[in-house]
Amino acid sequence: MPVETEIKFRVEDLGRLSRRLESAGFRLQTPRSFESNVLYDTPGRKMRARTEILRIRHYQGRWTLTHKRLPDNGPGEDVHKHRIETETEVSDGASLAEVFLALGLVPAFRYEKWRAEWSDGQGHCVVDETPIGNFAELEGAAEWIDSVSARLGVDRSQYLTLSYGRLFDQWRLEHGCSAEDLTFAAIEAACASKHA
Repeated sequence: MPVETEIKFRVEDLGRLSRRLESAGFRLQTPRSFESNVLYDTPGRKMRARTEILRIRHYQGRWTLTHKRLPDNGPGEDVHKHRIETETEVSDGASLAEVFLALGLVPAFRYEKWRAEWSDGQGHCVVDETPIGNFAELEGAAEWIDSVSARLGVDRSQYLTLSYGRLFDQWRLEHGCSAEDLTFAAIEAACASKHA
């Protein structure tokens, strides 16, 4: 099974990153589009404990089912994040969610973002605008990631290997936020009630 290798980094200036990507030979593949994701797990969160995810994603009018897990050999994280990813397009994510519920799985975490996808023909850069800030992901061979990061002005000390769920956990602790999901509405409601 192929192993997905990636890193994230925070983005302070989206326009500047777009210009740097173009200068580095990237071309926009998918313009900024809304994406919603639901992770499913057992009620006791057994999959999360095993560092696995089972996700239904809706993006660009398509539904995708994804399972990610740690590689059989080697680290899950070093400087880069490594996961075995099995993904397939499905015709109806809502019906699939009903199947998961019937099997005893529950929606464990929802997250959403606005995403743009870029490619240079060797790897991909996705730029995500989330309710807790902007991030980019570089996905490709480890050497390619390091080379592109350097060209974009991203130092290895800026590499993030955490999932959006883990980044959200950190953000909630830092901000004292009670939101359960990383959605624009949940964050807005939690922040509004905190300041009320």
